[in-house]
Amino acid sequence: MEKLTELLTEERRLFEERNPRSRAAHIGGASHLLGGVPMTWMAKSAAGHPLYLDRASGARLVDLDGHELIDFCLGDTGAMAGHSPDPTVQAVGRRFGERGGATTMMPTEDAAVVAGELAARFGVSRWSFSLTATDANRWVLRLARAVTGRPRVLVNSYSYHGTVDESFIVNSGTGPRSRPGNVGAPCDVTLTSRVAEYNDLDELERELAHGDVAAVLMEPALTNMGIVLPEPGYLEGVRELTRRSGTLLINDETHTISAGPGGCTAAWNLDPDVVTLGKAIGGGIPIGAYGLSESLADRLWGHPDLDLVDTGGVGGTLAGNALSLAAARATLTEVLTDEAYERMIALATRYTAGVQRVIDSCSLPWSVTQLGARAEYRFVSPAPVNGTASQRATDVDLEDYLHLYLVNRGILLTPFHNMALMCPATTAADVDTHLAVFEEAVRRLVT
Repeated sequence: MEKLTELLTEERRLFEERNPRSRAAHIGGASHLLGGVPMTWMAKSAAGHPLYLDRASGARLVDLDGHELIDFCLGDTGAMAGHSPDPTVQAVGRRFGERGGATTMMPTEDAAVVAGELAARFGVSRWSFSLTATDANRWVLRLARAVTGRPRVLVNSYSYHGTVDESFIVNSGTGPRSRPGNVGAPCDVTLTSRVAEYNDLDELERELAHGDVAAVLMEPALTNMGIVLPEPGYLEGVRELTRRSGTLLINDETHTISAGPGGCTAAWNLDPDVVTLGKAIGGGIPIGAYGLSESLADRLWGHPDLDLVDTGGVGGTLAGNALSLAAARATLTEVLTDEAYERMIALATRYTAGVQRVIDSCSLPWSVTQLGARAEYRFVSPAPVNGTASQRATDVDLEDYLHLYLVNRGILLTPFHNMALMCPATTAADVDTHLAVFEEAVRRLVT
């Protein structure tokens, strides 16, 4: 512990020395920005302040002090297509600069193309659009309650579905409770939600037996509290139990889209009632989406008591706007292609094998897990099988040390995770650079 404290102090000092312009920008913004940043998540930093962006392209960032960074964060998946991919840039320029009209409350032909592409990838046939995955999840939960007549939602402990109020429930030693740090909940989350551990079918069955759960909202693999993969038969069991109990199954693929062009739903041959998405499919332009199975869409649209167009409509003025859909069309059809995924997944496999080699050579009780183009190491072995176990394996100081050691030497991981994501512009040399610096950091810690 003393060695880690010394190393962390050293890396924080180096960070301050390297980044005077970012520090000055942060101090200058403090008087009018809440938390000194434009969105409070950006205040998450292993040092005294965040880095400030100057420019970005492909798999590279340049911060305000002129340091070029290999970017494995990629906007926490929002830039999984890479920064400013050329097809997306051209499509946005044509829509906004040449044809004009970012948002008009009129549909465009791009919408049908994007919906068709998503239907082909994920297997659910009726799509609608939002600006974020959080909104997509909020709206499908309303639809699920409306069509089932049931009030509650079930999620996995320490899963993540944006800022959806119903999802901030976790298991504890004394039963279900609000996740620590939840802010301004409209009511006790145990009144709206139920919780089950990921990979625990017995607990899921007990919770569904109450008969009041409209939908199970889940990531096919957990990605927020470390990557947690399904055990054999688990996802098939979830589908069987939800069908048996008359509960809808929603796959939130916002992060698990790293598993392949159709996320885990296609990669693992899953059969959800609903799929929700966001972030990556717009190439950095804000967008979210939700897709319904044809049978569910028909139930909703034919329901005599539901107003899906006016007062009871689920949407927002900017949802489905022309600019977002132009970006999504280009990103899906020209950037995040099958061929791109093959390269990205191969690089993540190279990354995972390299991290495992370092862990083994240093005899560390750590693990590394891969989900398609994404990989993450955790400070526990074997890898956790549910979110609560993964949360207990968190070591904030160790995480901060590794993040700072890497960023001080030109490598950026996701601030909230030890997660690395590959984009179409990532190279084998980028991966190998990370592995070399990661090994240096670990050997300094253990020798």
